[in-house]
Amino acid sequence: MESDKVVSFEDLGINQTLVRQCAKIGITKPTSIQINCIPEILAGKDCIASAKTGSGKTLAFALPILQKFDENPYGIFALILTPTRELAIQIKQQFDILGKEMVLKTCLVIGGMDMMYQSIELDKCPHIVIATPGRLADRLESGPDTFTLMRIKFWVVDEADRLLGGDYNEQMKTIANYLPKKRQSLFFSATMTDILKILKTQTKNEAFEYEDKDDTSLATVKQLDQYCVLIPPGEVRDGYLVQVIRNFRNKNTTGSIVIFTDTCHNCQLISMTLNEIGFDNVALHGMKKQRERAAALTSFKSNIVKILVATGVAARGLDIQAVALVVNHVIPNVPKEYIHRVGRTARAGRSGQAISLVAPDEVNLVGAIEQIVGKKLEKMEVNDKEVLKIFKQVSLEKRKAKIELEESNFGEQKLKYKRKKLLEEGKSLEEIEEILGSKKRRKKEKNDDNLDKEEEEENKTKKKIKKKTINKQ
Repeated sequence: MESDKVVSFEDLGINQTLVRQCAKIGITKPTSIQINCIPEILAGKDCIASAKTGSGKTLAFALPILQKFDENPYGIFALILTPTRELAIQIKQQFDILGKEMVLKTCLVIGGMDMMYQSIELDKCPHIVIATPGRLADRLESGPDTFTLMRIKFWVVDEADRLLGGDYNEQMKTIANYLPKKRQSLFFSATMTDILKILKTQTKNEAFEYEDKDDTSLATVKQLDQYCVLIPPGEVRDGYLVQVIRNFRNKNTTGSIVIFTDTCHNCQLISMTLNEIGFDNVALHGMKKQRERAAALTSFKSNIVKILVATGVAARGLDIQAVALVVNHVIPNVPKEYIHRVGRTARAGRSGQAISLVAPDEVNLVGAIEQIVGKKLEKMEVNDKEVLKIFKQVSLEKRKAKIELEESNFGEQKLKYKRKKLLEEGKSLEEIEEILGSKKRRKKEKNDDNLDKEEEEENKTKKKIKKKTINKQ
């Protein structure tokens, strides 16, 4: 359908009930992906679609699903799978708002929540089920069969590149065994991968394929300014992170910031360190309890806290409109993960910045990212002398945070997860304790060794920053 001929959701065939609900949340004009996908889904076709983050993908499948439900309501009508709990919660909220006048019943099936309660909710045959693959697969395999997915009309795979990329193969196969052969399958993602292209040849129904391409041919929106900060090797990354935040705050005192890093441990360390330095923030990672994750995200979304430190759990799909800056504390190994991360800013036509800290051994990753996004990352200069001034304080606060984490037994949740996976692999209790015990010993030896080397490393890093400053002069 030609975008210039569409001026409203009515033109797409959306009914007045849904049009009114869209207007109540300030949505009056469809986006490109909605213009192209909604009529095809309403026509009964499978859909494989990709568009840049912030382009309105959720409404592109939610509106036609709700329209079809309104015409013939029954439960369970649609199953929506997504990789993260936070994204599942967000999708549920959007369905609840849009389906308010339909007396729509939705149900979350995600980790971190009571499984018994979720089972009770499923037994009530909700109309829309939004789930993460791991928890739903566990529920389906554990039985008893008090509910069925065999009558669903729609199966939606959101962030399909991630869910079909290999990490969730077993769970997705399990779930597929409980679905009817006759259904509409909708696959949505921010990036079009080879896996998604292959899907078109494997779908049983006629499939509509859509890839949103604007006149820039870039993989990121044109309102996004992208930079890299070259940093010396060694334990200096956190000092440059603090200086980047300071520089941004000097120009923008109210804009929200998302900082991405690589592991749950690093995420918690950075969060604690920044809080002590004076940058109030919340952390979001997989080792937090679900209620803590929800509370962190709520306080950030509502602008109570202006800085969110996160792992990849916040990289996909989350719609946080006011984010002005994304910082890659550690640049991702996979270029497409970079696209998802920086997509948290410059949403819905707003401008935004993305800044990546890059050590010498990470320069090749920048090249791979530039190739996939279709533009060069501009080099941003950070005053090395200012970094040197704050480096000692940052190192001291991080050292305190490390000790506090060790004393709080941070990581016990991870050990529980590893224990569960080893049991599933058929290991005996004795073997599991031996494996986990040896890991603990190695970790303690490494930590002790690191503590002995920290002061020496700090002095080396100071010299590297001074050398970089002299070379610039």
